Amino acid sequence: MVAPSGDQYEIRGGGYRAVVTECGAGLRLLEHDGVPLMDGFAEDDHATAGRGQLLLPWPNRIRDGRYAFPRPDGRELQLPLSEVSRRNASHGLTRWAAWTPEEQSAHSVSLVYRLMAQSGYPWTVDLHASYDISADGLTVTVTATNLSASAAPFAQGAHPYLTVGADGIDGWELLLPASTQLAVDDRKNPVERRPVDGTAADFRVLRPLRGVSLDTAFTDLQRADDGTVEVHLRNPSADRGVALWMDRRHSWIQVYTGDDLPAAQARRSVAVEPMTSPPNAFASGEDLVVLAPAGEEGCEHSSSWGIRTL
Repeated sequence: MVAPSGDQYEIRGGGYRAVVTECGAGLRLLEHDGVPLMDGFAEDDHATAGRGQLLLPWPNRIRDGRYAFPRPDGRELQLPLSEVSRRNASHGLTRWAAWTPEEQSAHSVSLVYRLMAQSGYPWTVDLHASYDISADGLTVTVTATNLSASAAPFAQGAHPYLTVGADGIDGWELLLPASTQLAVDDRKNPVERRPVDGTAADFRVLRPLRGVSLDTAFTDLQRADDGTVEVHLRNPSADRGVALWMDRRHSWIQVYTGDDLPAAQARRSVAVEPMTSPPNAFASGEDLVVLAPAGEEGCEHSSSWGIRTL
């Protein structure tokens, strides 16, 4: 019998333990000294609400699944509407694909997947995902290489749900060093950028999540000298904390408090989603990565993010 998420790849090191799945090269479990850092899913289940999944070749939504990108025939492209209720193409094309293990050791594993040209995305792209554990936590690196004769649009994202206890998020605190939020319409598609100043979405100083509902993309991020950005989630009553960091290739981050999930999951954890581009980037072109044709400079793109305990 095969688990719903396929083969399981366990890695350990520095007190950390992670389990990566064949399905989507997703992250099913992450803990430190036996304490969960991520709200994942059981081995006899499959990912729900994007839990731990990689979002390739785009994160978030594309309005109506339609976009224009330079092609010899000049035609508009149409992706399948995977979020039918809102008529959007959501979270890419590789979440449910079987990835192939490339290499595994006690503390690292890498998987590969060739995304074949298809209706709506007529480019062939090799994808490589590596997970590495050390005393500094988990590092995830995703690399895309264009194998096609023409340039290809690309964006990368991930969907881990962070946790710092079983008491629900209303007693937790969030630090999010972002000065701009993206307002959306009722289909969760972008409308305009707005400053966080004076709003409930301003978490540039650590403060409680109680009463705040977020399913929001943020940008204009405050970075460390090395270009990284860190988001902190803390539970003061349990004296626990977790940090998600992302490198300079990530210019956006989505935060989702899960208010519209089923009752057993609602406001149980916080999805902190590193993204290289905002929602609808294939259509808007905003911060979109363009992979150069195969063999040319710029045909490859790599980005890293990670999680550690505080």
